Amino acid sequence: MPLTIAIASGKGGTGKTTVAVHLAAWLAEQGRPVHYLDCDVEEPNGHLFLRPKWTVEEEVSIPVPAVDHDRCTRCGKCAAVCEFNAIAMLNKPLVFPELCHGCGGCTLVCPVQAIREVPRVIGTMATGRAGKIQFTQGRLNVGEPLAPPVIRAVQARRAPDAIALLDAPPGAACPAVATARGADVIILVTEPTPFGLHDLELAIATFRPLQKPLGVVVNRADADRRVQEYCAGAGIPILAELPAERRVAELYARGELLFAALPPWRDMFAKLWQQIKALQ
Repeated sequence: MPLTIAIASGKGGTGKTTVAVHLAAWLAEQGRPVHYLDCDVEEPNGHLFLRPKWTVEEEVSIPVPAVDHDRCTRCGKCAAVCEFNAIAMLNKPLVFPELCHGCGGCTLVCPVQAIREVPRVIGTMATGRAGKIQFTQGRLNVGEPLAPPVIRAVQARRAPDAIALLDAPPGAACPAVATARGADVIILVTEPTPFGLHDLELAIATFRPLQKPLGVVVNRADADRRVQEYCAGAGIPILAELPAERRVAELYARGELLFAALPPWRDMFAKLWQQIKALQ
């Protein structure tokens, strides 16, 4: 199967999506089949730049328990097995669907089969094309706490014959790990600021146990070399240093790709691709 690349960051606003959409656009220009999967399901924005035409939209749900109180014996085993307190045992089982992770443990331990599972919609998923780029996007419903089920649904749509670019959620929490777990290579995008370096360190500590090749892209690179010095000490390669340019911010604010207005960026992403392949 072609390479699967997770593009992540220790914090929001570092340029993760900028790297992801331009790498997808560059690969498509080279005639490479590419599938962009926007796993940043709480705030997906890759579509603002690649502008896909949607062909399929569907709901994403998780199974939650529904209790047959006529059959229930009030034994309390369902509440005891739930790690997330989605079932509380009062004079009868009380279900809190928003806390349920859909593991199905309560249905397995119920001795009288008084619990069945019903779907609960937590988000949506859309699939389409942006020119030559296959595009899949997940979106978590407002107020829902569980991003990983939507992320897994997006990843399940991965085209087996295309290079997959997983635009991960920012940070180093469960949603980012759920995205990176399915990748062959993890690219961390950071910026040369104290906050950027601090959160990069957290991200590296989080992703290293996955035992995937790691590389770093420094966005808005300037004279501050602390990120580069840290990566050298940690044995993590710098794959690219993207310059800080006012013109980049102007184009980004309009949702435009950079290659037409800034031709040198095309060469930067050609070199980035070679560096990514060398990580394997």
